[in-house]
Amino acid sequence: MTATAPAAAPAPRRRSLGERLRAVALLPAIAIGLALVIGGIVIILSSPLIRGFDPALPLVAYRALAEGAFGSVNALVNTLVNATPLVLAGLAVGIGFKAGLFNIGAQGQFLLGAVGATVAAIALNDASPWVAIPVSLLAGMAGGLAWGFIPGFLKAFTGAHEVVTTIMLNFVAIHLVSGIISGPLRGASVTFARTDDFAAAGLPILIGRNGHLGLLFALVAVPLAWWVIYRSTIGFEIRTVGANPDAARYAGMHPRWITILTMSACGLLAGLAGAGEILGEVGYMPASYGTTVGFDAIAVALLGRAHPVGILFAGLLFGAMQAGAGLMQVQAGVPAQMVGLLQAVILFFLAAELVVRQVLRVRTGDGELMSELQTVSQSYGDQATR
Repeated sequence: MTATAPAAAPAPRRRSLGERLRAVALLPAIAIGLALVIGGIVIILSSPLIRGFDPALPLVAYRALAEGAFGSVNALVNTLVNATPLVLAGLAVGIGFKAGLFNIGAQGQFLLGAVGATVAAIALNDASPWVAIPVSLLAGMAGGLAWGFIPGFLKAFTGAHEVVTTIMLNFVAIHLVSGIISGPLRGASVTFARTDDFAAAGLPILIGRNGHLGLLFALVAVPLAWWVIYRSTIGFEIRTVGANPDAARYAGMHPRWITILTMSACGLLAGLAGAGEILGEVGYMPASYGTTVGFDAIAVALLGRAHPVGILFAGLLFGAMQAGAGLMQVQAGVPAQMVGLLQAVILFFLAAELVVRQVLRVRTGDGELMSELQTVSQSYGDQATR
């Protein structure tokens, strides 16, 4: 009597595009919805201080928020202008997640990109815009790249955790920028610490009142980042190192150099964000440049699940909130700071992903996707270069 061979296990069913989109987008959508609900409750509870108790005030506020973000051509342009640096800096954080790196240094990289572009712009004030603009943008990218290279090198060859080094470098960047602008780059005819206006390197306006050339940077960076991460050899190595550095090393890859390359690329993107904003929106560089782009980028990357397309939509959402905040305050009397509250609550529910899944009985079927929170919560002893 002959033994029969065991039946082969059926091949796993390939999920459709719709199923994959649902797996990626469901939890961010839930986080956004819960944030709007909690924001509405806060608005109702505070309505007596605004114009008397009004249960319908959240509807008025959210309608004004949407109108301020999408209600006209200028509103749409403002949304895009606000979203562009968020998308670029969000990519700077999201690509780091793919390599198992938590890049909190987008703020410092953004500032070094801005000051690098400023140095070139001031030096080329008498040059042609055809020369001044590309050189200033390249200088900004180089400044951000250099500020990303430092923590990447330290991580690769000393084991210094990128969270610690990037946080420290953020403070170094703030004071470095202040010293450079207050000192050698301070304008000759200005009343406070800032540079002269950029005469040649200012980005031209393409649409609306302030839709400058920098809007195209995000449109180019998103598909390029997608191709690099998911279609190129280096992108495969980045994702492999992020998932399992030991397996990557066994396969002949070099986690140390991948770490340096990834952090440098992240710095370049954040530096481009800073260069685009300072050349396209401000037109000069102040000694104290108050911006939260680098830290908002963390929320954008988490909301976009570290995917370039997701980061694009997350950046547009946050940019729309910022663009509509003013009209919300004017029409509904709700302070513009409510937008910050909504963003913080979204981030809170993203960080509480496991709790949200359990409480709401959410099953996304995205087990094969690397969770960004694994990188955020990674222990200091788990070094990719050990």
